[in-house]
Amino acid sequence: MSITLSTRRFAWPVTLAVLSGFGLGMAHADTPSNDAPADLPEVRVSANAGGGYVPTESRGATRTDTPLREIPQSVRVVTTELIDDLGATRLADTVDYVSGVSRLNDFGGTWDNYAIRGFSSTDMGYLVNGFPGSRGYNPMRDTATVERFEFLKGPAAAVYGSSEPGGTINIVTKKPRFTPATSAELSVGTLGFRRAAVDSTGPITDKLAYRLNVMGEDGASRSSLIDNNKYLVAPALAWALDDKTLLQYEGEFMRVRTPLDRGLVNVNGRIDLPRNRYLGEPNDPNLHLSSDTHQLTLERELAPGWRTRIGASYKESGFEGYAADLGSVLPDGRTLTRRHSWRTLPSRDTSMQAEVEGNFDTGGLGHRMLFGVDASRLHMGMDIAYSTLATNPYAIDIYQPVYGQPKPPLVMTTSTRENQRNVGAFVQDEISLSEQWKVLAGVRFDSYHQRLDNLITGRSTSQDQHAVSPRLGVTWLPNAQTSLYASWGKSFRPNSGVDEAGNPFDPQSGRALEAGVKWQSADAKLGATLAVFDIRKSNVLTRSPTNPNFSVAAGEVTSRGFEADAFGQLDQHWRVSASFTLTNAKVTEDNAIAPGTRVTNIPKVSASLLAIREDAMPRFGGRYGVGTGIVYVGSRSGNATDTYSLPAYATVKLVSYWQIDRKTRVFFDVHNVFDKEYYPASWGNLAVIPGLGRQFVAGVKYQF
Repeated sequence: MSITLSTRRFAWPVTLAVLSGFGLGMAHADTPSNDAPADLPEVRVSANAGGGYVPTESRGATRTDTPLREIPQSVRVVTTELIDDLGATRLADTVDYVSGVSRLNDFGGTWDNYAIRGFSSTDMGYLVNGFPGSRGYNPMRDTATVERFEFLKGPAAAVYGSSEPGGTINIVTKKPRFTPATSAELSVGTLGFRRAAVDSTGPITDKLAYRLNVMGEDGASRSSLIDNNKYLVAPALAWALDDKTLLQYEGEFMRVRTPLDRGLVNVNGRIDLPRNRYLGEPNDPNLHLSSDTHQLTLERELAPGWRTRIGASYKESGFEGYAADLGSVLPDGRTLTRRHSWRTLPSRDTSMQAEVEGNFDTGGLGHRMLFGVDASRLHMGMDIAYSTLATNPYAIDIYQPVYGQPKPPLVMTTSTRENQRNVGAFVQDEISLSEQWKVLAGVRFDSYHQRLDNLITGRSTSQDQHAVSPRLGVTWLPNAQTSLYASWGKSFRPNSGVDEAGNPFDPQSGRALEAGVKWQSADAKLGATLAVFDIRKSNVLTRSPTNPNFSVAAGEVTSRGFEADAFGQLDQHWRVSASFTLTNAKVTEDNAIAPGTRVTNIPKVSASLLAIREDAMPRFGGRYGVGTGIVYVGSRSGNATDTYSLPAYATVKLVSYWQIDRKTRVFFDVHNVFDKEYYPASWGNLAVIPGLGRQFVAGVKYQF
């Protein structure tokens, strides 16, 4: 039985091993051997046909099987091979090696928050198999279930709705396959790091396959006074109802225990505390974070060249616990006020999607049409209690801290319930004018409703908004290795709250222009992308000029820059991944911030290089690999008004492994080799987040 479906110009493999939610991703190396039993489904691997670091297709950007070189957009895919070479256990371990991505405040080490081309990804910052994945309050993303990360630069609103104009990350998860395979990995390191993971997949029947990922970790900590741990279980099933229909379920259940670690503080713009200084309360119990996700998708071929996908996602997350929140440094330059706090932040996110895709010709032009609708409902609660700064300062000496002070009483200060509903419809046409010229055109219509209930004041506000998000791009392919493109697109993102007259704000509106060049070697083992961009976002909330207790949607932020990525196999021994970014992100209109002020945490210059040499291991057999990763991040504004800066830094890591045989691999990595003190990001006017010191990690991976 074969589950692979294809037509003359339209190939979308429907396989039990390869599809992601709504087909927005495909497995990289789950191809069964040629001598696999004939009654098992054939697995075609189109998303990473180039292998290694160089995928040739990725569904995330267009939701279709369009070759990357034809997409008028910069797309950087962090493949399984690159994740393994980096020794990445979290999404956070990969972002430094992608151009245009900057680290932002991570809310005390509890969630993923990055800027793409200068714009924060907090709300719709990433997708999981094409479904919203970061709305609400979510633990930091682990790599145990990840096949690859797709960094989709530029506006994604034309197919995904509410988002930032800088870009979106689509996370593609591992899929079941019919070839039995199990791998187990164990690693240990300094700074308290311990990790174990198991990945198992195989057939249950001739039409039903499973995959199960299990992971447990004691995470590294910057201070011996605190620790963290997490556990993950992720089952997946794929059922071929017939040779044209695939039903797939994926679940992911994560539990995290971690402190709310705001980091260090700056005193008059100076950062002189050691990176292991902890300014919270070590005896406070760790926060409890949880995330339970279910995704169900059905994909079917309707006719040659036509298929449909429908699916649903449900995610429930929680965030609860006590912490010592930082206040301010008193005039003596050493006393830090704090507030004892408790918070619970539950959320529920439900999404449904349906789409039809088809290929046809009209008037000598080829078309790949995509029609889709989706609907979502998001509920978020927020209950926060603080002690009172005026009567219970709960202060600490930042240079000679004394812990274990009596807990001051808590007073409920925030209690809200927010509900959002959204319905969207989109259409997209990929037009083939000739072998050399391609056009991508699309538009999406969104209807959005938001209601916020304040349980303390008894006041409720609601708003209804509508948005139209078009995009247009042109690609020229002068030869088989090179493509040049230009694109234009718009985005939107709702603004929460109301103005002083009680009227809801207009949504934020983004406009982006981009042009670039893509190149790929004839053997698809080496690739590169160069891009320039110009982005403007308006209707950003800023302080009202008539009442400082309210805001108006009158701010504007712009970002212009240049990006370059090169990646792949240089020869039979060397593989590399390199990036360079030049970004000028600044506030251009605001009632409280001077025009021209740099956007917080966005460096003007950043760069990275990972270079690995692999060869046969002398005397002992097998193959070895050794390499280095270098990351440079320029100076950045530390707060919104740019009154202090975070210094530039460069870090170096060493990676090494020995592939003893096809089943056994041992590895040894050194992170931050020179024990550099550096600060990846800041939070507001006070807190500065320190990076980890030198860390050694060793491990073994065995495939059964």
